[in-house]
Amino acid sequence: MENFFREQQRLVESVSPTKRYLYDRIDWKERCIGILGARGTGKTTLMLQHINECYAGSDKALYVSVDSPFFQAHDLFEFAREFHQLGGEVLLVDEIHKYPDWSTHVKAMYDSFPGLRVVFSGSSLLQISKQKADLSRRAIVFSLHGLSLREYINFTLNKEYPVHSLEEILTDHQRIAGDICNEIKPLRQFRDYLQGGYYPFFLEGESFYRLKVREVINHILEVDLPFVNRIEPRQVSKIKKLLYLLTVGVPFVPNIAKLAEATDISRPRLYEYLEKLQDARLLNLVRSQGRGYEVLTKPEKILLENSNLMYAIADEVNTGSLRELFFVNSRCPVGGTLSLRERTPSRLAARGRVSSRSAA
Repeated sequence: MENFFREQQRLVESVSPTKRYLYDRIDWKERCIGILGARGTGKTTLMLQHINECYAGSDKALYVSVDSPFFQAHDLFEFAREFHQLGGEVLLVDEIHKYPDWSTHVKAMYDSFPGLRVVFSGSSLLQISKQKADLSRRAIVFSLHGLSLREYINFTLNKEYPVHSLEEILTDHQRIAGDICNEIKPLRQFRDYLQGGYYPFFLEGESFYRLKVREVINHILEVDLPFVNRIEPRQVSKIKKLLYLLTVGVPFVPNIAKLAEATDISRPRLYEYLEKLQDARLLNLVRSQGRGYEVLTKPEKILLENSNLMYAIADEVNTGSLRELFFVNSRCPVGGTLSLRERTPSRLAARGRVSSRSAA
């Protein structure tokens, strides 16, 4: 146990003080909290910041990552029991999706140790409602996505620009834009954001940013996707080819038959992989408004989830694709699908506030 506390102290000392939008939205007093999101969006940092802010120098909170070799030979529930018996109050478990039957262990902790709060983080691929153990009535689950343009500008320029509702933007955009343009040059910030501002690790420096984005992509495809969805390793190279073809192609109504032929993936499995890539926050699928099973069929457009992925994968970037991708990324609910019917200003205005993705 002492080794874990020493490692935690080292991590806490090096954690960034810059907080993401989600930090203040979480009620850290809840008994069971889940933080799901794509790799690189800052889930680990959120948990370490909470320890640093509320439990600095205390042994009542402990951060562990279950991809440690220790947990290959030790039971997570029994580890939580020992920590609780030693006076622990908050156990923060990272990379939870890499622990077999993790939901059963979390449920057992919740039921067995009323005085212990559990915070876990995992891949955006996880479907909490589909776990063997019922966590839907126990865990409060939050989704963490990458930086919005507003958040990026606030971080880089030390600003505090607030969130505006879509109604405010549609009715008072001249004043809002004027106030911003009097202080900064937003087009330059927009360009930099599109190329390298979606993942918080841009704060570590620009030199190896694109390399780190490629590492994020490879880890999702080679580790998270096969582990969570039991995809055979030999299929990973085909999925990589699929992602590349979708990156270099201008957004269009996709020809599923040609994509299946080019990637050597069957059509039913191709549909499945597209959905999984969206769950993994590598793609956004745009569908027309349909009825019943029509919603589950071919998307009207297939876009990368964010612009930084495009710059990391392709040598040349299509400007039209980039702008469309940014719009969909800003409008699409986290883990959801944008409907083409929602793209007109009148329908957008009727929806009131911006989606959770935009409001960040």
